Amino acid sequence: MSILTIRGLNKFWGDTHVVRDLELETREGEFIALLGPSGCGKSTTLRLIAGLEDASSGEILLDGKPITDLPSAKRGISMVFQSYALFPHLTVADNITFGLSVRGESRKSQSEKLARVAPLLGLKDLLDRRPSQLSGGQQQRVALGRALIASAPVCLLDEPLSNLDASLRAEMRNEIRSLQRRLGITMIFVTHDQTEAMSMADRVALLRNGRIEQFDTPEVLYSRPASTFVAKFIGAPPMNILDVDVFKACGLTIDGKFKVGLRPEEIFLVERGLPGRVTHAEYFGADSVLSVDVEGVQCAVRLQGRPAIEPGATLQLGWNADALHLFDAETGLRQEAAVAQPEWVQLQPA
Repeated sequence: MSILTIRGLNKFWGDTHVVRDLELETREGEFIALLGPSGCGKSTTLRLIAGLEDASSGEILLDGKPITDLPSAKRGISMVFQSYALFPHLTVADNITFGLSVRGESRKSQSEKLARVAPLLGLKDLLDRRPSQLSGGQQQRVALGRALIASAPVCLLDEPLSNLDASLRAEMRNEIRSLQRRLGITMIFVTHDQTEAMSMADRVALLRNGRIEQFDTPEVLYSRPASTFVAKFIGAPPMNILDVDVFKACGLTIDGKFKVGLRPEEIFLVERGLPGRVTHAEYFGADSVLSVDVEGVQCAVRLQGRPAIEPGATLQLGWNADALHLFDAETGLRQEAAVAQPEWVQLQPA
């Protein structure tokens, strides 16, 4: 069942077209990530859904009912801001129940809802403290609690983990995802970090210049990117995008004007393959990433452990036939075409 539907959404800032004909539909209880580089329109989209900005055109529906022209307070949507937006003079309890108080709910109702939400977030013993007495992770939980206590069917999160250190971000990713599943609410999460999007979301909407470039599961975004933009944005290191001519050195032929995509982790070493020279090596513990010069083009190769390969070494690169992705050389869009690949390139790793 669809819970939130966006149709033809546009937003202009003067002559700047920030959000372009955006179409999005979420299912009930789904975790959606809006992912993309800075300036792609993801936070603006979130603010349009929340009613903090007015849409230039388009329609937003919640549970089938239009909310495009409703004020933020009447949309039935809660939001967690990047800055947390906590009141320093209020206790944790009063910060969490602030929205209920503004709407005129009774103290008894507020207390009952607080008693349900606080234990879920590990805040039961912190209710009398003020924000200055809390860690960054605890402040994050208070902001999340204020959104959840409203019992809205949709909760929006605008880069809520960006102020936390790396280890705490990983912890909070797990906590937020676990909480969302337990409560069964729909969450829309804005981030520029692909690790957050890929590890937390049921589906990811990857934005580029105000448009959705691809909206799909993390698995599909990784395995079948719709364009070279998606291919290079998803993955660490990103997919190698190479000219067809590079592959002539190993006898591979492709008819048409294409770019060829090959993920670093899909490449292995063989006795006879595509020749390249190592220019740089980075060791990350579990694996290493080699920069390999192939016909004057840098190609990333990811290998397990720390192979005894020094800069200047010559390698023979191989891959399985299904590892290749083809993109139109002009539009960058994914193409399906046959690849005549020599059998010797498909050997198992040497």
